[in-house]
Amino acid sequence: MKKAVLQLETLACPTCMQKITGALKSVPGVDQDSVRVLFNASKAKLTFDETVADIKDISQAVVHIGYDVLKASIQ
Repeated sequence: MKKAVLQLETLACPTCMQKITGALKSVPGVDQDSVRVLFNASKAKLTFDETVADIKDISQAVVHIGYDVLKASIQ
């Protein structure tokens, strides 16, 4: 399992946070219990199985629902 951090565009409201959380949890290989979207920091943190998903898949889930990912990194 790998840890990912996504720097997101500035989140305007708690609904944005909920939408992003749902999108990230829907990505196969993402540990649903690990998904944390930090409203004030405009970041998402999660753990994922690198044999099932990669950082591009995870970022694309956020972009697909209309939000920008400014930076994505694996820790």
